[in-house]
Amino acid sequence: MTHDNSPKWRTQFTPWKSAGNRTETGGTADEVVRQTGWVFNNETGSDLTLADFVRTGDEEVGRYLRQFGFSPESLANKTLLEIGSGIGRMTAAFTKQCFAVVAADVDAAFLERCHETVGKHGDVSKLRTTHVADGSTLQLPDNCVDIVFSYITLQHCEKNDALSLTTEAMRVTRMGGTLLLNYRTWVAADLLLFPAGVITRALWRVPTIGAWLARQRWSTRLGWQANRLTPKVVLDHLASKKIELLSP
Repeated sequence: MTHDNSPKWRTQFTPWKSAGNRTETGGTADEVVRQTGWVFNNETGSDLTLADFVRTGDEEVGRYLRQFGFSPESLANKTLLEIGSGIGRMTAAFTKQCFAVVAADVDAAFLERCHETVGKHGDVSKLRTTHVADGSTLQLPDNCVDIVFSYITLQHCEKNDALSLTTEAMRVTRMGGTLLLNYRTWVAADLLLFPAGVITRALWRVPTIGAWLARQRWSTRLGWQANRLTPKVVLDHLASKKIELLSP
């Protein structure tokens, strides 16, 4: 496995970088799930397994697809791109329902583990992966997927990266396709949470304690949300890009 130590790595990805390092050397898939709980798990505990982890993804995928009107029959010929696959918690379920799945992530080690997860709990013959090395662009051709899905990922990107990935999602989606992209908008609690997150990410840069701090669940939850995007901001961005693309 190879892990990206590019200088372009964003501060808010520090927990993922640390988890990626653990993922490379973590031994069994079950051990990886337990050792990287500060990033991936909604639950913690020494007895967690990869099967438990994937089961939560199976439940969420089924719920979301039903909510957005996708039946098993309608997915059978669809290619889905998942932006922010991680180690494959939801990816496995997608491979069991779609014709093909492309898993994208900023960490190459996660994609290796995603392949392993799908091999154990999904249909690996339908999976391919793509590394988002720069955090903002997809190394995929235009009009190559039918659905783009992203859940609890874009809020962890810098604002410009999140908007760039949104534009990229539109670029790779075929005419008549569907984008299911999750953003986080402003709430009253952000008056405290957002500045606290800025401070937390700064602390992650401190030698010695920074790496330890980024592996604490409370610290990760506080510091990894790097932007807030309202629907208007996203739609205005897309409108401006469309005008730019249509300009001579």
